[in-house]
Amino acid sequence: MNNVFGKLPVYLIVVFLFFSIDSKGQSKPSKFKVLAMAEPGGHHIAYSKAARVWLDSLAGKENFSIDYIDKTDPINEAYLANYQLIIQLDYVPYAWKPEAVGAFEKYINEGKGGWIGFHHATLLGEFDGYKIWPWFSDFMGGIRYKNYIADFAAATVNVENKKHPVMKGVPASFLVKKEEWYIYDKSPRPNVNVIASVDESTYSPDSKIKMGDHPVIWSNPKMKARNIYIFMGHSPVLFESADYKTIFKNAILWASKK
Repeated sequence: MNNVFGKLPVYLIVVFLFFSIDSKGQSKPSKFKVLAMAEPGGHHIAYSKAARVWLDSLAGKENFSIDYIDKTDPINEAYLANYQLIIQLDYVPYAWKPEAVGAFEKYINEGKGGWIGFHHATLLGEFDGYKIWPWFSDFMGGIRYKNYIADFAAATVNVENKKHPVMKGVPASFLVKKEEWYIYDKSPRPNVNVIASVDESTYSPDSKIKMGDHPVIWSNPKMKARNIYIFMGHSPVLFESADYKTIFKNAILWASKK
């Protein structure tokens, strides 16, 4: 190396060293920004903590940035304008600040960014003294929460739309080891594009809490925003599943694009 530098003019050596140091010290700008909403407590907190560890690792690998909030107070139009994707990690669709409600609806209706919702995002009804959010119910296919398997069950999920980008690299069916499967007052199928559904005959242990046609991953094509709801999102054991992590990653990369 000394022999090489000895043959170069001093100014070229300086330029070489500058760009060498600069290229190592500078990180690439993030491709997109994500806002993740997670409840500050409750029995879903273990899932949210595991999701955060996994998301932070993925953000580093895929070169995107991610901010986390546990309340809707900061949300308004200007705030959401900073993000290309919202991830609703086990965050309920009630008790939102009025300004946050309006900003979120506009963000989705006008396609200002993408959205991924998990699990608690379909806890639609009258809870904790709050009325149902009609727009959000329509967003989720016109459904209302009815019941759930409180003692959990494993089950097989069947992919219905194998061509959807979120299902890339996912087998035709996969096992979910632990989930508190929700049922609704009706299937959202007539109002959404169903991507996957759970086979209730595979519940282990079996349960009487069933709804028949039972979609668990779907998208609402009526909205301008790219959107996908993924029901599974209660237990941190989900992050032991390569199939689940593939779906989650695919969803982020797909929904973050306009």
